[in-house]
Amino acid sequence: MGMKAVVFSLGCKVNQCEGQAMIAELCKRGIDATDKLEQADFYILNTCSVTGEADRKSRQTVSRVLKLNPAAKVYVCGCSSQNDAFAFSDKPNVRLISGTGGKLYLVERILNDLSASGSGSRVIVSALPNEFEDNIFPEHTKTRSYIKVQDGCNNFCSYCIVPYLRGRSRSRQPESILKEAQIAALQTKEIVLTGINVSAYGLDIGENLASLVRRLGNVPARKRIGSLECTVITDELLYAMAENGFCEHFHLSLQSGSESVLKRMNRKYTPEFYLKQVKKIRKVFPSAGITTDVITGFAAETEEEFAQTEAFVQVARFSDMHVFPYSERKGTKAYELPQIPKSVRQERANRLIEIGKQMHKEFCKSLLGTCAEVYAETDEGGETAGYTANYVKVYSDLPVGELRSVKLKNIYKEGVKAEKL
Repeated sequence: MGMKAVVFSLGCKVNQCEGQAMIAELCKRGIDATDKLEQADFYILNTCSVTGEADRKSRQTVSRVLKLNPAAKVYVCGCSSQNDAFAFSDKPNVRLISGTGGKLYLVERILNDLSASGSGSRVIVSALPNEFEDNIFPEHTKTRSYIKVQDGCNNFCSYCIVPYLRGRSRSRQPESILKEAQIAALQTKEIVLTGINVSAYGLDIGENLASLVRRLGNVPARKRIGSLECTVITDELLYAMAENGFCEHFHLSLQSGSESVLKRMNRKYTPEFYLKQVKKIRKVFPSAGITTDVITGFAAETEEEFAQTEAFVQVARFSDMHVFPYSERKGTKAYELPQIPKSVRQERANRLIEIGKQMHKEFCKSLLGTCAEVYAETDEGGETAGYTANYVKVYSDLPVGELRSVKLKNIYKEGVKAEKL
């Protein structure tokens, strides 16, 4: 019997991609590795630190895996251990604690440790890398591949710890991305470009996002871009996407519709500028799905500032919103600002979630009677569910794995019901 390993990744898509790369590396070395939490000989916990809650969950995962196998060796890496390695050093069975850099190199160290005796945890958190660490494999679901094109962030938004844990923005070479996309297209029909700040892609290597989009034009798959900053939207990028098989879906981080709150957040745009960018998108993609993130109850947010956000999101007409009550983060600038009660943050989030649901329904209604290409991804008890290019969930009787045009008939569950043409 060979060895069994679990690589469990918490948090963002970039972490998931890196976890999949570690799984591929372990499999290459003859170890049976999975991302499912199940019984195994050893566990690699790829942690997240985006909020205090994420840190807590990351630490708790050690106990969770030891319930599955009390004798297992545990290895920790990722953002939470980069933030505070010693929070893991007193946990039972933890052998090595690494950070966000060198995750594939960590596999080598783990294999050496497995053959060594001795106890006690060793902390090997090192300085953050300056260059993109390549050799990342696509993360495949049945129908999607996530390809990491960039790491790190230079924005230093006042609420965010990530630049301190992931380092400065660094881009992957376009040839390497293209090669991986071509491999991914043999296995899946949709590719998603992901990164910590995809908008900054190429700035450090003499490239830009539009040139990457053009390079991927001949890859035979539907293509999406993950989250974007509104500042990166240019006519050049929009026309490159339109001409090279990219989906008309834009996840444009907003965070607040109040100019004074955006200033405190250290976001580099005004609500007016954001709206201008939304109009620019709709000029090239009239039925674009534009989704966003909003933080409610940010430090010192007044009722008036929140009302500005409520009004703004309705003018922007988002197709969907991710709404989060603000969670203060030690080590960030916003942590030092006056805070408002958590109950107020949550109450504002609830109000915005309701507006978001209404806008989502209106967007779905606007598409009824039209034809759309749908990618059937999951079986949901006798019908399949998948997404249109502009990211509306569609239920149909297409077989899983099919990408085909259907007619959007009526509002159904949290999306739309369709019929074959």
